[in-house]
Amino acid sequence: MLILFMLAAIMFSMNGCGAKPQQKTVSDSTELDSPLVIRLEGGDWGFPSPFAHYSRGPGMSKMRLIYDSLLEKGEKGLIPWLAKEWTISPDGREYTFVLNSGVKWHDGELLTAEDVKFSFEYFTKHPPVSNSLLIDGKPFIDKIEVIDECQVKITVNEPNATLLDRLGIVRIIPEHIWKDIEDPKKAIDLVKLVGCGPYTLTDYNQEQGTYRFQAFEDYWGPKVRVDVIEFIPVSDQVLAFEKAEIDLLDVPADLMDRYKNNEEYKILKSPAFWGYRLLFNMEKKPELSDVNTRKAIAHAIDVDELIEKVARGAAVPASPGYLPIDHIWHNPDVTKYEFDIEKAKELLNNKSLSLTLLISDDQKEARIAELLKINFAKAGINLEVRTVDMKTRDSQVKEQNYELALIGHGGWGQDADCLREVYGVTVARDASPVSNVIPGYSNPQINELCQKQLSELDEQKRKSMILDLQKLISDEIPLLPLYNTVEYMVYKPEKYDGWVHVFDHHAVTHNKLSYLEREK
Repeated sequence: MLILFMLAAIMFSMNGCGAKPQQKTVSDSTELDSPLVIRLEGGDWGFPSPFAHYSRGPGMSKMRLIYDSLLEKGEKGLIPWLAKEWTISPDGREYTFVLNSGVKWHDGELLTAEDVKFSFEYFTKHPPVSNSLLIDGKPFIDKIEVIDECQVKITVNEPNATLLDRLGIVRIIPEHIWKDIEDPKKAIDLVKLVGCGPYTLTDYNQEQGTYRFQAFEDYWGPKVRVDVIEFIPVSDQVLAFEKAEIDLLDVPADLMDRYKNNEEYKILKSPAFWGYRLLFNMEKKPELSDVNTRKAIAHAIDVDELIEKVARGAAVPASPGYLPIDHIWHNPDVTKYEFDIEKAKELLNNKSLSLTLLISDDQKEARIAELLKINFAKAGINLEVRTVDMKTRDSQVKEQNYELALIGHGGWGQDADCLREVYGVTVARDASPVSNVIPGYSNPQINELCQKQLSELDEQKRKSMILDLQKLISDEIPLLPLYNTVEYMVYKPEKYDGWVHVFDHHAVTHNKLSYLEREK
């Protein structure tokens, strides 16, 4: 694995330390006369600082347009970014990153190795919304050293398989902006929003849910292809796309024929890395501690019906072992639960069960809940549905204020250590509603395997553990994945043809590579 990462570092290396990266302008003089503006569906996802954005993908991705990291996620894996190369000590405890030089902050100051050191130390004291620097709620960095103006060495307390990813994706912030800020969550000020990423935020309207990002002319990295990115209010996405008010459409499956045979459009299919899962709170509802009750619920759900009637066919059944079919370590040989009302009744011993399901006010979630309620009733399960707005639902999930909860989110393609963070911990990774524990549940065998895979540095041995872990999880179903969506994004290549998926995420708009020039 280390050899592969070092080869990647050589392939993507920008320039030697001590030499300023080749200056990349946003566009040539002809393009400057008519800047390329891409408009996308908006909505308020918070102020895009590392401390104030909303904890879901649309909020995080906007923040990442402004702030760069040591490494970036590419189409096939991690790639060099602010760090042009790195080494890992033989014992797996020391990570040394060599930085590109001449990197400018948006205010014209130069980024230094001290900024990198400061960022990690500041995030330890003031955790960002998305926090990769904790494992089981505890920091894992022993010390950070500035070797010289271009090198930083990070020493961790013990090696594990996820550290390069965890260290590499941390957003680097400028010391001269943040050093005197004691409460970063309250620093809602465009003047403070200084990064070294490809875009600056020039306008944000929380009430209207609009954002305007302008390309940074002195960006150190790959040439920026899109001059302006605007997120605007949209009441009807299809109509807005047809009227050229937005440039990308998540097309419903029943409208696909309108675009697929028309040379004016291109269609991108996403990997199945966004999905719905049903959460069980075994503390609030002790009956759910019985695995047969959870299996009865699984057998009472017609996933194919959900895919047909809610996702309009644009989805695949989720795996009871959690990792979806498009994940590189997906195990197809897990225990599966076919729709079988009689089997559900049998597992419940023909006893009735009453449950309350928490959902958001999203139309799809309401439809899923409606279909669940109908089939649950056939199995003797009375389902009451409680509907709140999305942010309230997310908050109540974090507070464990539910019996059953339906939640949809991305991130299903990330490193398989997500299994440990979902099934094998008692402390959530960060503030995201996606990062939550299972109240009242613990399985020693699952917990042990979760910890073993984390410390296993041999990739094939670790993969074998992950496959076994999925089977164990599917036997227990401490929560129930329902289905993973397969999105189809339509756009006009004549306007812009740079959209790309990174290796572990479903949305082309959530990664900055979609807006940058890439090596062919």
